[in-house]
Amino acid sequence: MPPIRIVLLIILWFNFFGTALCQTQLPTKKVIDKLISQATKLRESGDFEKSLLISRLALRKAVAIHDNVLIAENYNNVAANYNDLVEFDKAIFYYNKALIYANLTQDNAVKQRINNNLGNVYCFEKKRYEKGIPYYRKALEYSEKISDSSQMAFTNLNITWAFFDVGKFKEGEESLKMINSYYKKHNNDFIIVVLNMLNGMYCSYENEDIKADYYFKEAIRLGTKLNEKSDLSYSHLEYSKFLLKRKDYKKAYENLNIYTKLNDEIYADEKIEKANIEGVNFELDEYKRTIDKIENEKDLQFQSLKKSRIIVLLFIIAIFVLLLFLNSLIKNNKLRLKSNADLMIANEELIIANKKAEESSVLKTQFVSTISHELRTPLYGVVGITDLLLEEHKELAESPHLNSLKFSARYLLSLVNDILQINKIEENKVVLDNLSFNFTDEFHMIKNSLSFIAKKNNNKVFIDIDPLIPESLIGDKLRFAQILMNLVSNALKFTKNGEVYIIAKQVEIRDKIHAIEIKIKDNGIGIASLDQEKIFDKFVQVGRKELDYQGTGLGLPIVKKLLELFGSEIVVESELGKGSVFSFIVNFECNADKTIEIINNIQVDMTSSQIFKVLVVEDNPINQLITRKTIEKNNYSCVVVDDGFKALEVLENQEFDIILMDINMPLMNGFETSRRIRQKNIDTPIIALTAFDKNEITDEAIMAGINDIIVKPFEVVQLFKIINCLILKTKSVV
Repeated sequence: MPPIRIVLLIILWFNFFGTALCQTQLPTKKVIDKLISQATKLRESGDFEKSLLISRLALRKAVAIHDNVLIAENYNNVAANYNDLVEFDKAIFYYNKALIYANLTQDNAVKQRINNNLGNVYCFEKKRYEKGIPYYRKALEYSEKISDSSQMAFTNLNITWAFFDVGKFKEGEESLKMINSYYKKHNNDFIIVVLNMLNGMYCSYENEDIKADYYFKEAIRLGTKLNEKSDLSYSHLEYSKFLLKRKDYKKAYENLNIYTKLNDEIYADEKIEKANIEGVNFELDEYKRTIDKIENEKDLQFQSLKKSRIIVLLFIIAIFVLLLFLNSLIKNNKLRLKSNADLMIANEELIIANKKAEESSVLKTQFVSTISHELRTPLYGVVGITDLLLEEHKELAESPHLNSLKFSARYLLSLVNDILQINKIEENKVVLDNLSFNFTDEFHMIKNSLSFIAKKNNNKVFIDIDPLIPESLIGDKLRFAQILMNLVSNALKFTKNGEVYIIAKQVEIRDKIHAIEIKIKDNGIGIASLDQEKIFDKFVQVGRKELDYQGTGLGLPIVKKLLELFGSEIVVESELGKGSVFSFIVNFECNADKTIEIINNIQVDMTSSQIFKVLVVEDNPINQLITRKTIEKNNYSCVVVDDGFKALEVLENQEFDIILMDINMPLMNGFETSRRIRQKNIDTPIIALTAFDKNEITDEAIMAGINDIIVKPFEVVQLFKIINCLILKTKSVV
């Protein structure tokens, strides 16, 4: 057996036998409960001496097992003895000790009894009703918790008696009614004597003397029958008061005399003297427990010292065992050094692999960016020429071939944008903007943009916007519109001859932040439950068994990732053949001050009679043609140059209202050309007309002095809106 295991076994052996030696047999709760019951019966019979003796024994046992409920019950019994012995201050002291331990437990029955007893002492013995009544109220609360109607009746009985005792009959009237109602249901003999007495007192107060006389006599009759000496004595006392009020002095004296005799029987002098001696013994026992506690602490310190010596011995043994292993450790040291060297080599290889992975990620980003740029440039030509053909030759508007060409070009452009978008999100390069926008206009723009898909599949699109949602909101409207565009286009694509609902509902407003729930609902083919998680994976497409639904499989992954940027998540509810519901919640800020700005932000009138002069710097002949045609068609004059050097030459001799600058040009790119233009103190606004993604070139464009960026292919309306804004802004400054 190895030395370390031997040491562990020695430690366990010492702990086991040390614990066994310290254990002693403790009393059981059953034994203590029996003692408490015995002490209670002795107290109720008037044998206070024996009751206190047994209570002292029971308390010792309860303290030994640390049972707070039993400790509280014993202190309660001791206090009750002192209460019966007319030592009310001691009774209050021990009742309070009982309450301290009771409050450490969950036993509401014990708490009820102690609070009721404290109420009795303060009200009936100390005559401090203002202090006793709150204890009764607390006792009632605990009675309700344990659903004990009998205890509630007893407590209400005490409250009634307390109020009647000081002549406050109206305050005790409700409690009396409750007790009478309880007795009608339960016929409890324990309260019948006092209940009749209290009814007699109340009737006497109400001057119903016949009823009062009946109740008092009934209380005395029942008290005599049931041998309830204490309650009987009080009944004679209260009846004597009633008779005195009626001026029946003889009977009043007789009843008062009976009351005195009964009290003498209850409180025999000999018993009180013996009980007082035992009460002193009980207090001495309290001091003894304190001394025992100190001695126990000394014993514990001694045991701790003894254990410390054992620990020192075991420590010495452990050191000896460790020395035995020292030689083995020295022998293994060389092997460990060799292992460390191998690990260092492996770590260097991991660092190299990590660098390669980072380089690969950069190359991937550059590849995606380059491919997207190279694809956008010819697509600009295809889309532009298609639009020109459709505008210049109206007879070709219904040509299926030309429309297919336009659709295919735009579909390919959408694919390029999706790939670039998902790549940017994964690299954490997307940051949400905070711009003011018109919420309702975004929905109608989406509906109009997708009208061709709705028409193709014979679908109807309905918009339902909660009127509580403000028109003007602040947020990233472009990403929000992209989310809506993807979800609505999916709904239209997978629905034939059906309906698509775009629903917006305000769910919460907090600190000017409006939480809006968006639902896109359709009655299309639906999604199987097994596929509902897959649809958010890249390049995954479901539901293509019979029909070919075009798509890249990137729309929903983009939606999910964009919503994560908004701090939201998308929820899908769908059933095959019945349709789907996509829902999410987005937060937008409301800023009413920007509403005027949105209202005044109207479309630019591109049919204006004023002619502006535009310089186009573009090296691609097809793009030159498209841009020239687009500008001249809208009554602008246009000059086109092939590169940056020619642009600088033209600007030496001519003035222009706006410059459209391509970025990726041979000889000198658009950034450098713009810098040189600004160096010549030419303030003409420059718009970068480029196939690069806007976010990739924004910083460099600003440093080069470029005023705005438009990504090709572009919307013609958007181009001329920016052109007019920049020209008018420049002229107003001048």
